[in-house]
Amino acid sequence: MSQDVISFIESLSLPWQAEVGKKLRLLVHEAIPEVEERIQYKKPHFLKNGHYAAVISPSKDAIAFMIMNTTNLEVPPNFEGPPERKWLKIRKDDTPDYEQLSELLVQASSSL
Repeated sequence: MSQDVISFIESLSLPWQAEVGKKLRLLVHEAIPEVEERIQYKKPHFLKNGHYAAVISPSKDAIAFMIMNTTNLEVPPNFEGPPERKWLKIRKDDTPDYEQLSELLVQASSSL
């Protein structure tokens, strides 16, 4: 657990972003129990065995949750990005499928 990551998420200016960020962080820790977390490139990065597994990337009107190592996964069409990494943009009133995100993260990180 990184206090820097916790502080980053808690300091997000929009309350809904902080709430989504907390849920995503917990999801990552549940999906990858041995995950390491740190602030890198001014946003939370999550690593497994030294390899990037996920990133939480807030912007003005959304939070993007990026999953790495997705080349061989079937990713839903609402995700964006190149084959090797996909992200879902979550906006204020969205209701993301956290279970689906967790399953994709488990699959993507299984070979890291």
